[in-house]
Amino acid sequence: MASFEIEGGYRLQGTIAPQGAKNEALQVLCAVLLTSEPVVIENVPDIRDINHLIDMLRLLGVKVEELSWDGVGKSYRFQADAVNVEKIGSPEYCALASSLRGSIMLAGPLLARFGMAVVPQPGGDKIGRRRIDTHLIGLEALGVKIEDFTLRSPRTEESKGYSYGGYRLTVPEGGMKGCYMLLEEASVTGTANIVMAAVMARGRTTIMNAACEPYVYQLCEMLNRMGAKISGVRSNLLTIEGVDTLGGTTHRLLPDMIEVGSFIGMAAMTQSDLTISNVALEHLGLIPKMFRRLGIEIWQQGDNLCVPSKKVYEIERYMDGSILTISDAPWPGFTPDLISIALVTAIQARGSVLIHQKMFESRLFFVDKLIDMGAQIILCDPHRATVIGLGREHPLRAVRMTSPDIRAGVALLIAAMAAQGTSRIDNIEQIDRGYQQIEVRLNALGARIKRINNE
Repeated sequence: MASFEIEGGYRLQGTIAPQGAKNEALQVLCAVLLTSEPVVIENVPDIRDINHLIDMLRLLGVKVEELSWDGVGKSYRFQADAVNVEKIGSPEYCALASSLRGSIMLAGPLLARFGMAVVPQPGGDKIGRRRIDTHLIGLEALGVKIEDFTLRSPRTEESKGYSYGGYRLTVPEGGMKGCYMLLEEASVTGTANIVMAAVMARGRTTIMNAACEPYVYQLCEMLNRMGAKISGVRSNLLTIEGVDTLGGTTHRLLPDMIEVGSFIGMAAMTQSDLTISNVALEHLGLIPKMFRRLGIEIWQQGDNLCVPSKKVYEIERYMDGSILTISDAPWPGFTPDLISIALVTAIQARGSVLIHQKMFESRLFFVDKLIDMGAQIILCDPHRATVIGLGREHPLRAVRMTSPDIRAGVALLIAAMAAQGTSRIDNIEQIDRGYQQIEVRLNALGARIKRINNE
């Protein structure tokens, strides 16, 4: 276990480039299993969750070659021409898969190409109930047989043995068959999983209420370059004509929109003069607008966003004078991954805002740490919190905290950077899952963050 020790009160100055998009990487890395030909993925972030998934691909026998590192992301060549299907469902596979939620997206490609997959109950952030029904119901509609799965790994001198529960998925004789489906929820990972299975199913698959986040249409465009036939890309109605085989391609990840939003909030809270470079503005959706509604000044210079140092930023009100509400929603709504960042940014604004986290019932439970720091926040229920901005009249105080998930961890880091004194954040492995060398990158801009490796 490791911790961050943060000396607050320092302003940042300079330019920072966002890493490659974590959520996109989880999808396109799974897609390399769909072909025996080489696939090159560029701008891959060096973070725990992505490295974990690459380890899973290696375990399955995928050849992985690191090509280059440009200081922001890595380029890899993957070739899945000798996949060892006997590893699917092995104790090693289940151990890795059960600790990474994104591993569930291996199911679609494995079913499409090898006719079988095992889905242990996935891990990931503890932010409330995150059902996988959309994945399973969509795959079942394509003809996949789903059975309960239990694996008990043997006891050894090194291991006490573990029991893994989940599902075994198999494709019937004759293969998967395309169909029409209306998704109950516009799940990003569910849509990606179903698309990767359907591209090699017989006939036509129509997916209504598909997620249309940039991550999904990046995946679809990559698959089309590999030889898939997907139409309706960038909409919530996808039509897929199944093909027999797919080929290789080269794909570059978008900049991570969650990092972009995190840096905007960080600049505002710490009164920093910060430029965020190469943000792929056309793919950011409502993110700049929502932070502007919190009173943050954001300039656009080409494909860069500049946040100038500003002591006071004032939260907008609605036209009738009522208090602003910021809520999350499926794309093109405001991404739920930035709700925590919007909340912490509002602490030192002038005015009040209601933060409504609709999609996950445990994502706001980190606010007690912010209240300990002196923030004025009323937690109304598991989904809503009212932030009464301090307007810089009262500084936050340093405390010791624990990171409960990736995004809340960075929200706590932002608060600590703006506080007086030295704070400590434990369990920063959660932050490492989504943010690449965050303390190194921020210290280069003037932050004072020390990593402590605890015994």
